[in-house]
Amino acid sequence: MNLELSKILFWDVDYNTIDLGKHAPFIVERVMTRGSLEEFKAIKNYYGKPKLKRISKQLRYLNDEVLHFCSVYFNTPITEFRCYILKQSNPSHWNY
Repeated sequence: MNLELSKILFWDVDYNTIDLGKHAPFIVERVMTRGSLEEFKAIKNYYGKPKLKRISKQLRYLNDEVLHFCSVYFNTPITEFRCYILKQSNPSHWNY
């Protein structure tokens, strides 16, 4: 991987086998939920804001803080995010 991302974010996989194109949703989810502001800027610069928005909208999980940040940052209602739709379809699952 040629992005400057912390290996700690990818502790459970072989960091050297991560493909920036093929694994883009995985990378975006990890950086959005666990990364730093600098790492967020790095993936935004690499993928571009439109692709980052498209990927973020399709993720199955984002915590509430990140979901609301994405909604504001991408100027998109939270109801358009897959993770929000999934959470609404099974609300008792998320009450832990």
